[in-house]
Amino acid sequence: MCNANDSMVSKVQELMELRKMIEELQNEAEIITDQIKDYMQDEETMMAGSYKVTWKTTVSRRVDTAALKKVLGDALDEYTKTITTRPFKVI
Repeated sequence: MCNANDSMVSKVQELMELRKMIEELQNEAEIITDQIKDYMQDEETMMAGSYKVTWKTTVSRRVDTAALKKVLGDALDEYTKTITTRPFKVI
């Protein structure tokens, strides 16, 4: 483990402040999004000035790996791949 110098302490504080601001802005955007959806009701498309707003239903299909694992057991391991990541976190 390394210890942060004053410059890095300042950077981490700035990062945390920016993340808080982003979260607040995302919450505001979600409220506005909900208001737009309420206005649109069942309509899929709306023109708002020069903006085209769409809110369409989509259907997707995904493999249920938990159910597949129950059926195939360890044989499923042959068809899986390992992905290595290095998440960055500030706690």
